[in-house]
Amino acid sequence: MSTKPSPCSQDARRPWTAPSGRPGAGHAFLLLDGTLIPIDRVAADRPYYSGKHRRHGVNIQVLAAPDGTPLWTSGSLPGSVHDLKAARVWGVVRRLEAAGLVALADKGYIGAGQRVLVPYRGRNKPQAQKTANSAHARLRGPGERANAQLKGWRILRKLRCCPLRAGQLVKAIFVLQLREAG
Repeated sequence: MSTKPSPCSQDARRPWTAPSGRPGAGHAFLLLDGTLIPIDRVAADRPYYSGKHRRHGVNIQVLAAPDGTPLWTSGSLPGSVHDLKAARVWGVVRRLEAAGLVALADKGYIGAGQRVLVPYRGRNKPQAQKTANSAHARLRGPGERANAQLKGWRILRKLRCCPLRAGQLVKAIFVLQLREAG
């Protein structure tokens, strides 16, 4: 009887901690975004199929500083898991509330709570809401860059290993990126 590592292990749920020891210390807000890391699975692996991206992959959540520096990455969940559900599974929403931090996110996180700010939705918005959405997108841009930097590593362009190991690979790349940056 072998025990498989759980993608929801306690180690993976450890909070994102800034160098000062307090989560997100020194930042007015954080950037929350999810990304799909493509994998080479056969069509029979339906849980890993993302209908949005029309390919198999794993969902990774990333918290970044306002300047785009990644602060925390989650483990991997199947690609069919929605970003909001993934954030709840990893306890991101709950920990933002507990720490009193605010995160900017895209519309995939609508309903996450008061600590996760998303753009206004709908058509024919008043000019004030359009301006607010524009400012929101400008502030969220560096978070998208954090995901792009992670996905820029060749090994993450299309994973050819077990999907359960994807989270560990992303965390290792995250550490290498931080070491490379300074």
